[in-house]
Amino acid sequence: MARNSGEDTSDHSGGQSTQPDGGEKGKKPEEQPPTGFWSRELRECRLWVFKHWAITTLILVVAILAILSLYWGVLYHIESNLSALVVYVVDFDGLPPYDNVTPTIGPQIVAAAESLIAPSGALGWGSLPASRFNNDPIAVRQAIYDQKAWAAIIINPNATSLYQNAVSNGDTSYDPMGIAQVVYVEARDEMNYRNYIIPQLDQFQTMATAQVGGRLAADTLQRASQDPAILANIAAAPQIVAPGIGFSIFNLRPFSPAVATPAVTIGLLYLIIFSFFSFSFYLPVHMKFIKSPGHPPLHYYQLVIWRYCATITSYFFLSLFYSFVSLAFQIPFSTGARSPVEVHNPATAYGKGSFVVYWMLNWVGMGALGLACENVAMVIGQPWTAFWLIFWVISNVSTSFYSIDLAPRFYYWGYAWPVHNLVEASRTILFDLHSRIGLNFGVLFAWTALNTALFPLCCWFMRWKMNKGIDP
Repeated sequence: MARNSGEDTSDHSGGQSTQPDGGEKGKKPEEQPPTGFWSRELRECRLWVFKHWAITTLILVVAILAILSLYWGVLYHIESNLSALVVYVVDFDGLPPYDNVTPTIGPQIVAAAESLIAPSGALGWGSLPASRFNNDPIAVRQAIYDQKAWAAIIINPNATSLYQNAVSNGDTSYDPMGIAQVVYVEARDEMNYRNYIIPQLDQFQTMATAQVGGRLAADTLQRASQDPAILANIAAAPQIVAPGIGFSIFNLRPFSPAVATPAVTIGLLYLIIFSFFSFSFYLPVHMKFIKSPGHPPLHYYQLVIWRYCATITSYFFLSLFYSFVSLAFQIPFSTGARSPVEVHNPATAYGKGSFVVYWMLNWVGMGALGLACENVAMVIGQPWTAFWLIFWVISNVSTSFYSIDLAPRFYYWGYAWPVHNLVEASRTILFDLHSRIGLNFGVLFAWTALNTALFPLCCWFMRWKMNKGIDP
């Protein structure tokens, strides 16, 4: 018999209905109790975990060997490559109007420098004729400022004449430091100078003073034994024999103040780090246009345009406040350009406009570094972006904070890397060094342009992964 429509059809066994599988409707199936690691039921799971643990470890090991080798390798051949740090030795001794004496000091100092040439572990000492510089010692200083060489030993035109005049006439104003000059530009690369160049220059000065000064002193004392007047001159001016000769130091652009160190070294890494992590900070904000309920999604091509414009604009402000840190700690930005052949500190390349140029450099640099990070993050996703950050940091550090001149030729690609050009241009701005800032900006713009062209393609690829359910 059919049931009445008003008949109670519910199950009276406790007021709960059952599901076809026997479970109670409205309740989750009971979870299985835990089991031991070597349980037979975990066999397939255990094999999967072992396999993927091994694969992940292998990937990490390969990454460590490949990426960290870039950092170790840049220092691998330094001793054998020190000859790439060229030091000019230029003898002007006996040139007009001091050509009335036979030069003796200049040739002896040149011989002392040539004796330091070694198969490895020595600077690239190179003797050049004065005619190469139009017989003008100032032209040698200009060559060092222009980064034709790392340092120069200049024997002054009046070296022998000045010394002989002091011996013969008892010139009490004789200054041994007027015999020769040592010229370099420390702000070009303070690490190279402090670690490799200055110690060998100091060694050379000590050796030359002892050898050349010793010979001169012996000859002078022998003459004094026969001429009492010379003995009286030595008594009046004892610096004639001790030390006899010396070297004046001309560090055309000292690296100072010390607080400038982060601005041209490790501080630039934070441009990479901030630009890298800005992707994860801003992406949820951008995705509100297509995922937030209550409004239709934005056209995807317009989202791509918005993301690019918003990213570049964020770099504009982030680079400004990065630059403000250097300004706040009183790195000089407004002293202006100075003579390239005189010692000046501080000196900045563009006067009061130096800070603006520095800011624009950091903005373009952040675009070059950051857009690359954005594109890679969209393409490879997590957790592989960590490998990219490690590679991006180490490859830039290796070719920027260490001299490519001392590295194996393999590292010559570093001249085109963003941070290398950021470092070089920053030094130009902050210390008024020989400028290649047009080339530096050109390289950074090229990186920005390349990653701008790739940006929409990477956006579409990330969208495709999301639609396929692949982790972004």
